[in-house]
Amino acid sequence: MQNLKSSAFSRLSSTTLLGAAVVLGMLYFGRDILAPLAVAGIASLIILPLVRKLDALGLNRAAAAMVSVLLVGGCLVALAVVLTFQLVSVTSDLPQYRDAIQDKVESVRTMAERPFARLEAELSAVIPQPLPESARSGKKNSRTAAAAAAAAATPEADTRMSVRGALRRLFALAWGPIGQAGIVLVLLVFILLEQESLRERLIRLAGLTEMSRTMQALGDAAEGVSRFFFSQFIVNLVFGLIMGAVLAAGGVPHAVLWGALAGVLRFVPYLGALASGLMISVFIAAIDPGWWLALSFLAFYVGLEVIVANFIEPRVYGHSSGLSPLAVIVSALFWGTLWGPIGLLLSTPLTLCLVVAGRHVAALEPITILLGEAPDMTHAERFYQRALAGESEAIIRDARGHLQKQSFAKYCDQILLPGLALAALDLRHGRIEGAQQERLLHSVSQLTEVLTQSPGAPRSLRRRREVPLLNSGVGAHLRELRQARLGRWQGSLDVPQGSVVLCGGLRGERDDLLSELLVHALRVTGIDARSITLDQSEEEQPDTSKAELVSIVFLVYPVREKLEAWMAVVHDLRENLPHALLVTIRPSFFNEEVEAATVKEQVDMVLSSFEEGLAFASTHMRPAIKA
Repeated sequence: MQNLKSSAFSRLSSTTLLGAAVVLGMLYFGRDILAPLAVAGIASLIILPLVRKLDALGLNRAAAAMVSVLLVGGCLVALAVVLTFQLVSVTSDLPQYRDAIQDKVESVRTMAERPFARLEAELSAVIPQPLPESARSGKKNSRTAAAAAAAAATPEADTRMSVRGALRRLFALAWGPIGQAGIVLVLLVFILLEQESLRERLIRLAGLTEMSRTMQALGDAAEGVSRFFFSQFIVNLVFGLIMGAVLAAGGVPHAVLWGALAGVLRFVPYLGALASGLMISVFIAAIDPGWWLALSFLAFYVGLEVIVANFIEPRVYGHSSGLSPLAVIVSALFWGTLWGPIGLLLSTPLTLCLVVAGRHVAALEPITILLGEAPDMTHAERFYQRALAGESEAIIRDARGHLQKQSFAKYCDQILLPGLALAALDLRHGRIEGAQQERLLHSVSQLTEVLTQSPGAPRSLRRRREVPLLNSGVGAHLRELRQARLGRWQGSLDVPQGSVVLCGGLRGERDDLLSELLVHALRVTGIDARSITLDQSEEEQPDTSKAELVSIVFLVYPVREKLEAWMAVVHDLRENLPHALLVTIRPSFFNEEVEAATVKEQVDMVLSSFEEGLAFASTHMRPAIKA
């Protein structure tokens, strides 16, 4: 049976790898066809909202599509014309800066060669290697003869390019991009005109039974790409305007060109911003006699890019991209390698479409998990995997962040207790190894000890984070810490009647820990809560003469194996504390415990969370202490 499973897994892996190789081959060898189609498809998703707006104004679908394409195309052509004239102007002005450029090149060359020249001189002093005079003269004569022969063999007419040849070469260079742009334009128009037909065809391919999921995937992809590009356009426009204004204020010629270039190149992930910054810095260094202006601009550019990339873009984009930063880099490398500059420009939207598709198509789900902005993992699951890895500091830091926004009871209900329930389930099924168990126990111990320490505790007790656990577990260890701080009864017995809440369970790690967590959740709100082990020996039992002090007893919800012992304890509590309310808390993730109907017969109330217990205690007794 095991061999059968292994062979099936091998066949599945081989099939998957073969399919991936076929897809990669199709993408690479079919890039001349697929790249324009992908550009047109992405452009249609960007223009589609404009088409719908015009359609809502009364234009039919064909007219709205044509007007949208003409508007967007006109804007792009106008931008290209402006940049072309600016570039021609820069080219015509370069002779004015020839001397400055030559001086800068010479100074850079000198600075670059100086360390190597010094190193060569030091090595030559240690290991001199003189070249014989005959060899040097022969080498010199051979180089001279070779140069003369090459000069004689090259006709002077070949060193000059005729006007006709220059025009032919220029047309050949321009024809490729122009032809590609024409193909993309035609595809874009037809995709917009056939938008409803293409959607219906995709639905038929997916199957009518998957109509809802297909429509959701198409809508998510269109909305995600459109929102991402619109947000990116706004950010890059503002970035380009700021750079143009700064360059103009600094007296840099052609500030409009460089500002537009800085904004446009930012559409290329990461590499675009780096390229534009270096190009502008090199130009400023070439036209300015000194280095101060170029270095000042470079520092300003880097600072602005850091601010925009780390503070502005996360707020403006939000979850519009849906990709992790590493996924953006990986996608840029992948698509750039397959399709060149076009793939680099389309890397983010193409990967975004795949991530969106992975949310609805099972075969593409690994792409969503690996490249999505954040894995679909709850706070409790993240707590559990960090505890298994022994990342106590990260758990504590995350817990403190949550406690700044919510109560300790809510943190227990939403993160700590569900995480511990996952750990208990894996322990029950033997899925946690010994080393992982130790890291898990150590992480839980550190977290609970740090979070349950009273703010008024002595500094020496607050720092006791490396104290070894007691044999009875984390909960008993926490109780001993509180008893060392507050005394055997965890507080004074000279308190008003009905002002004490007891939290207890049967002897064991589970009940001790849950009792201690509930005690702390109550005490931080000013309720005099104290923990107790209900089935402890007679000499450890509390004095029943103070029974009138207790108003509520919170019992840990029982497990099936200890139900009879738990019911016996409840019977004793009824006799010893006749005026106290008996309450138990059964969170929704406790799925291995006794049915609620059985427990309801034994207690006064069954609650479902620590927060409900906190609200119940606040309304049924008087607060008497502060945490």
